[in-house]
Amino acid sequence: MNPSTALATVIVDELIRGGVREAVLCPGSRNAPLSFALHQADTDGRLRLHVRIDERTAGFLALGLSKASGQPVPVMTTSGTAAVNLHPAVVEADYSRVRLVVLTADRPAEMHGTGANQTIDQTNLYGRSVRFFAGVNDSLTVAEWRKAVAHALGQGHSGPIHLNVAFREPLLPDGDPTWPEPLDIDIERTQTGTATWGYTAFEAGGRTAVVAGDQSLADARGLAEAGGWPLLAEPSSGHRAGPNALAVYRLLLDHLGADIERVVVAGRPTLSRAVSRLLARDDIEVVRLRDEPRTPAVRGRSEDDTWLRRWQDTDAAARKAIAAVVSAEPLTGLSVAQVVARAVPADGLLVAGSSSPVRDLDLADPWDEPPLVLANRGASGIDGTVSTAVGAALAHGGPSYGLMGDLTVLHDSTGLVIGPDEPRPDLTIVVINDNGGGLFAVLEQGAPEHAAVFERLFGTPHGVDFTTLCAATGTSYALIDTASELTRALAPSEGLRVLEVRTDRTSTRDLHDRLAAAVAAAV
Repeated sequence: MNPSTALATVIVDELIRGGVREAVLCPGSRNAPLSFALHQADTDGRLRLHVRIDERTAGFLALGLSKASGQPVPVMTTSGTAAVNLHPAVVEADYSRVRLVVLTADRPAEMHGTGANQTIDQTNLYGRSVRFFAGVNDSLTVAEWRKAVAHALGQGHSGPIHLNVAFREPLLPDGDPTWPEPLDIDIERTQTGTATWGYTAFEAGGRTAVVAGDQSLADARGLAEAGGWPLLAEPSSGHRAGPNALAVYRLLLDHLGADIERVVVAGRPTLSRAVSRLLARDDIEVVRLRDEPRTPAVRGRSEDDTWLRRWQDTDAAARKAIAAVVSAEPLTGLSVAQVVARAVPADGLLVAGSSSPVRDLDLADPWDEPPLVLANRGASGIDGTVSTAVGAALAHGGPSYGLMGDLTVLHDSTGLVIGPDEPRPDLTIVVINDNGGGLFAVLEQGAPEHAAVFERLFGTPHGVDFTTLCAATGTSYALIDTASELTRALAPSEGLRVLEVRTDRTSTRDLHDRLAAAVAAAV
């Protein structure tokens, strides 16, 4: 067997030994050995292969597969700018601690520095964004090939890793089954250690609030309920449920936040400036929980629930005030998010786009039991969200939804390009189309004094016809006009489809001002 075929076969075999069951591939010449090895593994039923023509899309597809499954997922590309296009997904995987396995094909060492086509320096290409990097080539032994992959998969901490694999021609199988060395070589594998809980028990009572940020492993909900404390949980925390979870906490902090004495933080809060200001205060105690799936102990639970009831009653009054404002409006991003939140069952999946959708979802009512809610809040970019949702839906297997803005979908429209032989998700993507950047309308640049330049610099109207876009990619499409129509359309269905809801962002700033005023009056 030629060296490149042998190297690729060993790599794929060791990935499977390490728990890989999904793999993403982009077509190329230099990574052809991996392509053939992956196809054979897919044919043999050892893993499921997903092929994509866009490397950035492929990276986020692998990210979504890994986020929803919790398992390592490799994405493999050819050399050159193909590898560079994975960098956004690598950065997101870094900050959101996702087990993305990047395998980039490369030219052999003797071709570097010679002007060889599609040859760039790929050593440590992603810098400090990866937990582990290794260069692999055919000068190593089979045991060393396997050890490099096993070591990368067994680091004991979440996050992306990078293997840069140099392949020398010939790049295609030559029909020779002879192996240079036996495959059944024992190698030492790195074991994932078990960390211990690093906090003593909390004392119940007191003016404590529990904040649950993105992907919180620590049981923020259990802690809040055990301590009798209000729970300020972001949608993608996994803990936005139960009687202590508040719907509109970020609008309440200006009214009740001054009385907080201690904040216990789980996960990584990213959504709210009000929460960021709270955590930056120097007059309160801030305790950050270790990111482990445990519930910290609480001692001495008091029967006095005055502190919690104050937050719950204020939240209820604020919800009622917001509902009165929203019900008098045509469809807005906020009302769409509320409908979508109610439609996702406890066994469902919801992938929320950054910018406005995830923040609108953050004002929706908490769930009785939360579905799996994912959002790319590591670096909080809008890129790759469609592909993340497709990957997550493929791994999840249950009712799956996406809630995204128009710019988010356009930024990753190639995520809708799925070849006829590829696995297809059952995924409904709700697109809130306000023809531009609606989030900026409620930020500083949306103030009236910047109106002369706002549209071109921040509003960025695009005029894209989503009907045509979906037709071009063979994606099922429907235009939704009312909340009741949206509710009916969100019934579980098969296949990939887009539901477009058109809204008017010119009134967004005024709407949020009226919401804040209504809450202030109510509380």
